[in-house]
Amino acid sequence: MSTLAPLTTGAGASRRAAPWCAGHDHGLGPLRRPGTELDVNEINRRAVLGIMAGAGAAMAVPGTASAVTRPPGTLPGGEAGWLGSAGDLGDRGWAGFLAGADLRWRRLPQAWDEGPFLGNGFLGTGVYAEPGANAIRFTVQHTQVQDHRPEFGSLFGLARLPIGYFTLEPAGTITGVDWRLDLWNAELTGTIVTTAGSLALRAVVPSERSVLAVEVRPTEGERKFRWVFHPAEAVSPRTAPQFHKPPPAGYTANPPASLETSGPDRLAVQPLLAGGEHVTAWREVTAGTRRTLYTAVAWSHPRRTAAPEALRTVRAAARPLDWLVADHRSWWHRYYRQSFLSIPDTRLQSFYWIQLYKVASATRKDAPVMATTGPWLEPTPWPAVWWNLNVQLEYWLIHGSNHLELDAVTPTLGRYRQRLRDQLAEAHRADSYGIPRTTDMTLLNGTSDGNSGYAVGIPGQETPTPEVGNLAFALNNVWLSYRHTMDEAILRDVLFPLLRGAINYYLQFLAPGPDGRLHLPKTFSPEYGELAPDCNYDLALIRWGCTTLLDSARLLRIDDPLAPKWRTVLASLAPYPVDENGYMIGAGVPFAKSHRHYSHLLQVYPLYQVNWEQPEHRALIEKSLAHWIGFEGALEGYSFTGAASISAQMLRGNDSADYLGQLLARFVRPNTMYKESGPVIETPLSAAQSMHDMLCQSWGGVVRLFPAVPSSWPDIAMRDFRAQGAFLISASRQGGRTRWLRVRSEAGAPCVLRPGIDGELTVRDARGRERDWRRQANGDVEVRLGRGEEAFVYWKGDRPDFELGPVDSAGPAEPWGLPV
Repeated sequence: MSTLAPLTTGAGASRRAAPWCAGHDHGLGPLRRPGTELDVNEINRRAVLGIMAGAGAAMAVPGTASAVTRPPGTLPGGEAGWLGSAGDLGDRGWAGFLAGADLRWRRLPQAWDEGPFLGNGFLGTGVYAEPGANAIRFTVQHTQVQDHRPEFGSLFGLARLPIGYFTLEPAGTITGVDWRLDLWNAELTGTIVTTAGSLALRAVVPSERSVLAVEVRPTEGERKFRWVFHPAEAVSPRTAPQFHKPPPAGYTANPPASLETSGPDRLAVQPLLAGGEHVTAWREVTAGTRRTLYTAVAWSHPRRTAAPEALRTVRAAARPLDWLVADHRSWWHRYYRQSFLSIPDTRLQSFYWIQLYKVASATRKDAPVMATTGPWLEPTPWPAVWWNLNVQLEYWLIHGSNHLELDAVTPTLGRYRQRLRDQLAEAHRADSYGIPRTTDMTLLNGTSDGNSGYAVGIPGQETPTPEVGNLAFALNNVWLSYRHTMDEAILRDVLFPLLRGAINYYLQFLAPGPDGRLHLPKTFSPEYGELAPDCNYDLALIRWGCTTLLDSARLLRIDDPLAPKWRTVLASLAPYPVDENGYMIGAGVPFAKSHRHYSHLLQVYPLYQVNWEQPEHRALIEKSLAHWIGFEGALEGYSFTGAASISAQMLRGNDSADYLGQLLARFVRPNTMYKESGPVIETPLSAAQSMHDMLCQSWGGVVRLFPAVPSSWPDIAMRDFRAQGAFLISASRQGGRTRWLRVRSEAGAPCVLRPGIDGELTVRDARGRERDWRRQANGDVEVRLGRGEEAFVYWKGDRPDFELGPVDSAGPAEPWGLPV
């Protein structure tokens, strides 16, 4: 079944410059004064995120009238027909709304998974108690800092390298803290209390400067506090003894860093055995009683040029903190305004907004693809980019939340595509691509022995492990970026050529069996532990890949000579192996033990090739899900986000909410981080995508509104949710039913809606005129929309006000962090 809608033709229809990495200019109102705090209760919970004319409209201050003046017979939005970019609560309203999600600390966090975290896709900082000392640790890590010795593999010789940390060492003994991670301003504020007095602090990593700035205002008794930098040993974190991962023979740590001085600035210069260096530069500036630490990190390879860059960065940043954060705050305020979501579950709603903060702190389109820890490197056996599930889950949430400016996957795969060919076995490189399980930021894996790194492998051969589907799986993310923007450049320049090569690699090994079907030799289903022929992981990706290539070639008007082969594969490929318990790992290998991955279920989710809307497959989907998630023992957090999303496809919102509840209760740490041996970032981020799947699904060319809402969420407000087809969806659910939705088309793609509104419908434009639309036989609503046009859909007998605001909470919930 084709799931690609046709591209719009005409001037500018598909030749525009990469909007998938462009932000939206929504305008800003006045910022609130640094250091002040808004009481959430002063923000009216029903204050309007109303519909206003003009993309720059900001949210009105609470207490102002919520009515929107418009000509008789028109809908809110006027001729422009635009739901205000942030509604009408203004900066004050947004700050108040997000304050409800701020993380709080009344106890000193003892580890990375309890404390505050700051970042900008490059520089990352975590804040927590220095183990065994009367001090606060501020880590300093950078996503580009890695080793460059491929002979020792991606997990040792190309691993992310720790940089070091500062300790804030007070004069007195620490007795307490009162901290707040202010999401709206992406800033840590608060107080450290000691036996000698107190220290008021502000900490920020500016959005577009790789600088950590920490301002401290001590009382008299704490004026002698000090900062101390501790360089880390430049060695792969995988070598830590607790992980029992011995390094390969000949691997040694890099030389120790040297501490140097340049005028008022200090430097820690870390040379690398493979050439190059990374350098941390810092200075402290005193103004009255206020002392501000500025630190920057620079990296260079193979030349040693990082020191001048680090010094330039820290010197340029050493200005008053209010000056430094002005652009930073503007960036974050625009970021949050690109979409809005409110549900009655206060704790889950807070968790969601923290994930949006986290993902923008961890990645940007011009930053490296997230490694497993994000920018916050800590001791971990996983100091690399992981391509057999982690990357995919890390980036799913950017689509629905309307944050394609964070897509690092698409440009990275496009930029380093030659690596995807060069790392295949030489005999199989022709016109083919593949990606190893683990790589560095440039997609390089190096030596692959199952401990130092993992190669692509060759189907039918046991070593190296033939885990060959990871590139096709990653390209599904690229396809989602295309579908959510309809940007032909993504399809033409990245997806089509790389997917063609990924499927070509499979075509080298498919062979007919006695049954006349095409079969695949033994491959590996991540990370089950046994090889299997006709592995479901690979069969699903082959089917999806061939279908997508045929659709893409049609859209791009490419007469590809391989198209007949792709059709043959779709007609003749072996069926998915199943048994009495549902989908197997592969032919002859049942799913017979607890396993965290749902790699054997990709055809159900996220590929939707086998889906709940096919009645003949429902029993098999239900049985397979129950059998997989029912095996306790090896399940991990993302097992539950996968189960939540599959349940959402099955229209079982209560089950989805239950799985997310189990995730939060069993796996998510106080600051919403997550770990498996070491930090891994993908699971909480994928939980946000599970929420998206509950609220709006747009696979298969149909936008399904509120398909799997739990009974405990009677009210929902959603604005500018990005759906496949490049549609922006806004909607209101009140009292357990959908009142209205608004759809805006950015590309003029075919628009089919499943609004979930019973009875006869009204479908109008922003001026109240009837839209060209029709009901399909199954009740779906097909609306004809050109580029930039929109439609409002509601029950014919209703008179909705088309206003959106934070919905009433189902009850109070403790903030994330350590609030008590």
